[in-house]
Amino acid sequence: MKYIHEFQDPGLARRLLDDIARTATRPWALMEVCGGQTHSIIRHGIDQLLPDSIELIHGPGCPVCVTPLEVIDKALEIASRPDVIFCSFGDMLRVPGSDRDLFRVKSDGGDVRVVYSPLDALRIAQENPERQVVFFGVGFETTAPAIAMTAHQAVRLGIRNFSLLVSHVRVPPAIEAIMRSPDCRVQAFLAAGHVCSVMGTGEYPRLAETHEVPIVVTGFEPLDILEGIRRAVRQLERGEHRVENAYPRAVLPQGNPTALRVLGEVFRTTDRAWRGIGVIPDSGWRLSDAYRDFDAEHRFDVTGLTTEEPAVCRSGEVLQGLIKPIECPAFDVACTPRTPLGATMVSSEGACAAYYLYRRLTTPRTEEKASVD
Repeated sequence: MKYIHEFQDPGLARRLLDDIARTATRPWALMEVCGGQTHSIIRHGIDQLLPDSIELIHGPGCPVCVTPLEVIDKALEIASRPDVIFCSFGDMLRVPGSDRDLFRVKSDGGDVRVVYSPLDALRIAQENPERQVVFFGVGFETTAPAIAMTAHQAVRLGIRNFSLLVSHVRVPPAIEAIMRSPDCRVQAFLAAGHVCSVMGTGEYPRLAETHEVPIVVTGFEPLDILEGIRRAVRQLERGEHRVENAYPRAVLPQGNPTALRVLGEVFRTTDRAWRGIGVIPDSGWRLSDAYRDFDAEHRFDVTGLTTEEPAVCRSGEVLQGLIKPIECPAFDVACTPRTPLGATMVSSEGACAAYYLYRRLTTPRTEEKASVD
């Protein structure tokens, strides 16, 4: 656990914590939406520094983690084909499918390549006109503009051997689904600053008003998170429920007009399945009709592939904030970073990975042990 003296500004951290403690007169449960925020909270021990009355619930804000098993299996099917060069960000390679991952496909002879930008994959397609090149497009609103611009470039340059396997998801519909769940205990949200830097804050006032929850747009540094918590607790104590921007150095209310323009050209909203959660209406993006020829699901005819989630992995409950990773019987037993059962243990933003890195040796865990066939 990190201590206050290790924060960038220990004095400010202490003042924020004191203000939160003075303000909170009753228990409150807040959800941080983004997995990057979760890692910052666990790494720096922010949840342990807060007064006992403030509970932080980890949300589904890791795009790798919420990518459904059937999409992973579609990626594995496409990547296994001899005429395909399959490109992906590195954090997707160890996400388990039904019986293997992309690393296994690569070791079995598949041409699987790690790239740092979708434009790298487009360049590979230009250099290999005799091969089909597929980029695995996974992410929230933050990475979607780069994917959209790459599709736009493919059309402009006339590159026909390039396609996208798209599994992009949107944050506001996920907040809506969480609030409509009968098991929901969330009373306020820390919204992801990087998402709002792209999309703006226009979709959040309706959510705050409809569900009577404060929504505070928050950054990722420890002091950003403490300031977001302070503002959310202040609203809760006053009985308010509105949107506040605690990350003005990066977020404008209107978002990024250029990014929004290209997103509107290339994508259309669609219902999307979230791993361990289920289908959330209008929570994803698909390629628009004008870009359908670049849709890898249709190009390689894998649209009908369906799978079921393994019962032993409780990542769905972790993603909904119903349990902490340490409460899963498989945690650090059947499920470790070397033998992951779900993406929440693999991803650099996964809650299970955060607890494994920073809490597994210091947090009491259930005596129940998991077994797998």
